[in-house]
Amino acid sequence: MARRCHQRITKSDEVGYFAPHAWPFWRALIVCFCAGTIVGHWLEIPYCLFMDRCFGIVSEGYPVWTDPWYHPYWIYGVGAVVMTLVIEPLKERFVMRRRTLVGALLESFAFAVALSLVLELGIGLLVNQPDASGTYPYWDNSQLPFNVLGQAWLVNDVLIGLVAIIYVWVVFPLVCEGFARLRSPVANALFALVIAAFAACCTASYLQLWLS
Repeated sequence: MARRCHQRITKSDEVGYFAPHAWPFWRALIVCFCAGTIVGHWLEIPYCLFMDRCFGIVSEGYPVWTDPWYHPYWIYGVGAVVMTLVIEPLKERFVMRRRTLVGALLESFAFAVALSLVLELGIGLLVNQPDASGTYPYWDNSQLPFNVLGQAWLVNDVLIGLVAIIYVWVVFPLVCEGFARLRSPVANALFALVIAAFAACCTASYLQLWLS
């Protein structure tokens, strides 16, 4: 894989990160999963505040209002994994096929939005079913334009797709390259430290929820 320290980014700078046969790929992916579960929680707070104030679609009982900052939101970690395994190889294919990086970026963005819609719809159908009175437990998109079955909302999916593109084009490559710059024992020690910190967050969070 090429390094991103070049002044001018070329096609070769954007390929080679999808290497599922190699341990460094999985090490970076696991780190992104752990970070995604925590950072995704943080990002959801201002997002829900904005969406609730503008559209009133977030339930007062939604856990984001009360969960401790270190509580993992697993869906965002899973989302990082899915985007890496699905969009990253597509991105690299688009990069080599398209004449410009902009074209490859736009095409990968379209696929990320479509995948986000499928994921949001699937999760909603599993965990956000309305009760007998028709009230949704977590979010209600049924009255919004461009909603899908009252669960997914195209506006959400475009924003999620945008975050996914930033992750696939910038964050994941930087994590891969950050580890690549370290000697293997140091990289593995840092990886173990991330896992230990994530395990501590999970333990503290679920212990607090269990005792409350």
